[in-house]
Amino acid sequence: MSVTYTFDVYSSLDGYGSYGDGGDWGGYWGKQGPEFLGRRLELYGEEQRLVLGAVTFRRFVEALGPSAEESRVDDPVNGRLRGLPATVVSSTLEAPLPWPDATLAKGDAVDVVARLKEESEVPLRSHGSLSMNRALMAAGLVGRVQVTIFPVITGRTGTEPIFRGAADFDLELLERRTLDGHTQELIYRPTLHG
Repeated sequence: MSVTYTFDVYSSLDGYGSYGDGGDWGGYWGKQGPEFLGRRLELYGEEQRLVLGAVTFRRFVEALGPSAEESRVDDPVNGRLRGLPATVVSSTLEAPLPWPDATLAKGDAVDVVARLKEESEVPLRSHGSLSMNRALMAAGLVGRVQVTIFPVITGRTGTEPIFRGAADFDLELLERRTLDGHTQELIYRPTLHG
């Protein structure tokens, strides 16, 4: 039996997953509120396994610290994120990884995730890891795309267009929420177009 794999990503309205060094937005583009934070706590409280690419994993370790004791961020959302079991897909990292309950998986992400989907007893969730998730979408392994759109346009400072270079997909809207009166959470089922 195959479990659901969710590609979970934060976005500006114009489709950027992050902003460059010239941006002064702050975490969550400075737009987080109590409903958003509560929703993230709810999502990360569910039993699941994170799947991360090397770049996103390095950023998480840099931003959050390798352990709760060494954390640079004292926030329950990131504490729960750090506490989830994780598989890190990388050909450049070496074990042991500086993260609690993280397993290194060498090899092609498509092969690794296909195997995880068959073997895992819990759903899989990937946050960020844009290039890896574009490849997984093209391979038909992503069951849900969860996009949280923050009310900002980052035309000058935006980096990493989320879907640049991705295949074409039709999207079936499964769920939608407005959080804190301004942030949109949209969950879709993607199907390759054509």
